[in-house]
Amino acid sequence: MLVTTTDVVQGATVTSYLGVVTAEVVYGSNALRDFFAGIRDIIGGRTNSYEEVFQKGQQEAIEELKKRARDLGADAVVGVELDTGTINIDDRGALLLITGTGTAVKLG
Repeated sequence: MLVTTTDVVQGATVTSYLGVVTAEVVYGSNALRDFFAGIRDIIGGRTNSYEEVFQKGQQEAIEELKKRARDLGADAVVGVELDTGTINIDDRGALLLITGTGTAVKLG
């Protein structure tokens, strides 16, 4: 299934719009990952462990968009947007949130 950030598909025509599809991926924080991220915050540099979590989460969100679009009978998801954020659960922790939205379409 085609997934694109554009609202058109070159060489194809959107024959019907089937609706907005969304995906949400939430990860709990990890004490060890938080510890090493805290060190990186002090000394500077990239935090590979969190980068990997967000990369994995974005791929899972795209896969969920595809699944939900297939359930509607779609050929593609256009206008895809991915967003990341956190959900604070208390003063000591947060959940990592990756969301995806797009429009499920039939192509002709």
